[in-house]
Amino acid sequence: MTVTENSLLARDVYRLRLAGDASGIERPGQFVNLLLEGFFLRRPISVFDWTEDSLTLIYKTVGQGTAHMSRLSPGAELDLLTGLGNGYDTGLSGDKPLLLGGGVGVPPLYALAKKLREEGKQVRAVLGFRTAADAFGITDFEALGCETAVTTEDGSLGRRGFVTDALPDAYSFFYACGPLPMLRAIWRTCKPSGQLSLEERMGCGFGACMGCSIQTLSGPKRICREGPVFRKEELPWTV
Repeated sequence: MTVTENSLLARDVYRLRLAGDASGIERPGQFVNLLLEGFFLRRPISVFDWTEDSLTLIYKTVGQGTAHMSRLSPGAELDLLTGLGNGYDTGLSGDKPLLLGGGVGVPPLYALAKKLREEGKQVRAVLGFRTAADAFGITDFEALGCETAVTTEDGSLGRRGFVTDALPDAYSFFYACGPLPMLRAIWRTCKPSGQLSLEERMGCGFGACMGCSIQTLSGPKRICREGPVFRKEELPWTV
């Protein structure tokens, strides 16, 4: 695929737009694996939005690989494996789904919100960030017609606290993506059923190396293949 835009959105957070065949992506919550020149392992990145011939990724610079990505210019070509993972199931949502995103866990929830709105669902989203300087994507969710709340750990934007401090009184199902401590807190706090997108270091990204396996209540599963999205009831976490 060919880079058409690589722009700074928030502190250390970039939007990468690509042109090329994105038809392998079928469901929100799937991811791509990028091959970067000079790096042995590919980088898994969640999908923010896509069409048949374009792809939008939002990523944060956290190491040498993503720092290298931030320096890509329009016209650069990238080798991608697309349509990886299982994605979210909108058939489980009910009429009033709740979306809970933390930091770079926010991007895959945008495509999910878009699909849920197309299905006529009343979508609420709670987006959590460390500070106002880290926030992004809020207006994108609002433009879809989602009732959107924002939390920051320091109170510099929206409500002070975490996404679990801004839960609505009633919702039919939840979808979540973010850091593991946040996901565990959601798992403990949210009473309805839901789906959570997990992350783990990956070798191959398509299930061959077994490096991203986790334990579930039905045995070991690979985050890149059977995941990254799991039902709340699959996870052997304890209160």
